[in-house]
Amino acid sequence: MTNQQYQEAVEWLFVQAPNYQIDGEKAYKPGLENITRLCAFFGNPQEKIKCIHIGGTNGKGSTSNMLASVLQEAGYTVGLYNSPHLIDFTERIKVNGENGDKKFVYNFIQKLKTLPEDIQPSFFEFTTIMAFEYFAQKKVDFAIIEVGLGGRLDSTNIIKPIVSAITNVQLDHQNILGNTIQEIAFEKAGIIKPETPIIFGDENELVKNIIIAKAEKENAPFIDATLFETELKSDLKGNYQQKNIKVVLALIDELKKQNFNISDENIKTGLIKVHQNTGFIGRWFEFSQNPLTICDTGHNQAGLEYVFSQLNSIPKRKHIVLGFVNDKKIDDVMSILPENSEFYFAKPSIERGRHPLDYEVLLKNSKIFYKIFDSVQEAYLSAKQKCTNEEMIFIGGSNFVVGEFLEKNLTDIK
Repeated sequence: MTNQQYQEAVEWLFVQAPNYQIDGEKAYKPGLENITRLCAFFGNPQEKIKCIHIGGTNGKGSTSNMLASVLQEAGYTVGLYNSPHLIDFTERIKVNGENGDKKFVYNFIQKLKTLPEDIQPSFFEFTTIMAFEYFAQKKVDFAIIEVGLGGRLDSTNIIKPIVSAITNVQLDHQNILGNTIQEIAFEKAGIIKPETPIIFGDENELVKNIIIAKAEKENAPFIDATLFETELKSDLKGNYQQKNIKVVLALIDELKKQNFNISDENIKTGLIKVHQNTGFIGRWFEFSQNPLTICDTGHNQAGLEYVFSQLNSIPKRKHIVLGFVNDKKIDDVMSILPENSEFYFAKPSIERGRHPLDYEVLLKNSKIFYKIFDSVQEAYLSAKQKCTNEEMIFIGGSNFVVGEFLEKNLTDIK
């Protein structure tokens, strides 16, 4: 198999299977009927691996990568299923920080062509079964599975985990999950399994009560991660990571109760070596120091509020590159933009990418200093040209903006 054959196979997969990341709501296939048939066709590999399920609106990726790093430090072989990828498809299925094997991906995509006609998986359903099979073949000690969207009807919800976590519940994907925080909490709570411990990391009492009620119904032990106190730090920067660290500590505490051997030193070292151990980038990632250049994949209202709040705490003039997809409520973003900043709005290159000209009336009304670009790279190069070493650049607004930026500019990716 050549690299060109691999690239052609992945491109074929993107075209063949409905993909939410590209096509939006029309590609979303809620329910477990399809994934159940798909897993059965491949011999139910999800039943051959020990799973940990991570859901929530924000922090799933950070939490799952921090946990993976700690477990790797403890000597375990860890599979990690995250989405979306930023640069290469194989980022979605890692084992001990190494991207999935391209030959395996290529061969597995060929099997898609042999599926019975009554099984027509979405892109995410197919990548989910691919991850299960890969982890089963690699005989991982743990498979950390990140929920794709929601929880109750997400294709990852076919697993029977040994412990689950919901990092938090915020408004996001309202067109699919519901318009209220209560409706979204109900969907997130759907990953709670009978007699399986559930970790929760949100201080919102309204949401917490919904999660507790579901846990009680399933006779599932409820662990409140917000009660954990710690001064431990991670190499994943961003003030919001302290909440995620508490969820990780609660997860580890539960695993230790299940007689898994994880030392305090494993925890401390694992948290501080996340990037080295897992290759995770995207959240408050420091691309360069001269000038300081940060990118962050936070993209919903709550995520952007965290990120913009931290930007406001940095006493530098900022050059901010932003881009959004079609379902983003731009007016909500305009109300929380960082201060002391110049803005460079760009269209992400994907089909769902929204051109800034579509929302320029909002930009004009917000009375900010801005420019509009046809691509993320053009916006970044303009910001870089104008930014001094005493100022800083930020790139974000969407996973696709960060991925596009890194693909063009980051050569040293694990």
